[in-house]
Amino acid sequence: MAGHSKWANIKRHKWAQDAKRSKIFTKHIREITVAARLGGPDPEMNARLRLALDRAFAVNLPKDRADAAIKKGAGLDEAETYEEIRYEGYGPGGSAIMVDCMTDNRNRTVSEVRHAFSKHGGKMGTDNSVAYLFQERGVLVFAPGTDSDQVLEIALEAGADDLVENEDGSLEVLTDPEAYRSVRDALTEAGLEPAQADVTQRPDLTVQIEGDNARSTAKLIERLEDLDDVQHVYTNADLPAEAYEEG
Repeated sequence: MAGHSKWANIKRHKWAQDAKRSKIFTKHIREITVAARLGGPDPEMNARLRLALDRAFAVNLPKDRADAAIKKGAGLDEAETYEEIRYEGYGPGGSAIMVDCMTDNRNRTVSEVRHAFSKHGGKMGTDNSVAYLFQERGVLVFAPGTDSDQVLEIALEAGADDLVENEDGSLEVLTDPEAYRSVRDALTEAGLEPAQADVTQRPDLTVQIEGDNARSTAKLIERLEDLDDVQHVYTNADLPAEAYEEG
């Protein structure tokens, strides 16, 4: 995934999360609630809940709020019922975009997602129109300057599949979803703390988007991420950092 600055985009994403912390907390609480409802309240027996808690604590969700969400999901307290939906489409310039939602009102959600696409020059597609371009992968990103030999040795021994060195000097460790936690734990125990770590939908190939299309794609992604019912947005668009600086 060479091309534009991976590291600059990660820093931009962290800043955006900090600026919208209250809304980010709500999304993580919803994910924890659904995970507990589907797989039970014990994170050691429920991999989805364990990942949801990892994501929530990474953005400093208070533990008492996480515990309350688990109780709701496990039926120990009254909980809303959410439906999981994935929408697919195309951004300006032809990039692929997938939008994972949790909603208690499908009509509201599809209307808001469709409006975001149309407002920023994108177009919604049909089911599976772009999903085949992505794979579920564990991805751990390390800052430029991290010792790649050390990361590679520890990661491979713990079960990682590959190490990608980006043009900006950042490193990405790739794993199967099942091996993600053991690889992450092995790296952190060795003092190698990733700047970003998650199980995500990673594109097989990226598409460089430039100029006005890049700025419109960035605005589309930010608008989708800001919708209350949207949990995750995935894209194969490789955008320059300056695409996020306007608007």
